[in-house]
Amino acid sequence: MTSAPASPGHTHGQHTQTPGYAARKADHLARLSKIEGQIRGISRMITDDRYCIDVLTQISAAGRALQEVALGLLDDHVRGCVTEAARADPAQAEERFAEFSDTLRRALRL
Repeated sequence: MTSAPASPGHTHGQHTQTPGYAARKADHLARLSKIEGQIRGISRMITDDRYCIDVLTQISAAGRALQEVALGLLDDHVRGCVTEAARADPAQAEERFAEFSDTLRRALRL
């Protein structure tokens, strides 16, 4: 797995503050490592010709685990990036709220 070079802040657009998830970065990475292991396990299940329902159950569990990471990141974003923007600059706050709303719409497929 290749990662992008580290930066001091956001890489989307002109965001330069510390990411909202900075305090829980290690937790998020640990969860993602577990999910990677789940995905490798699913691949092994298919290689080993395991029962379809068992494979689908594991795929569902991995999907839920990714959703939990996403929810954690959204929470971090609201508590960090959006809140900070609201305190600092009304125009930036409006941008962050719009960005957050768009993200939720995509996540919920609305």
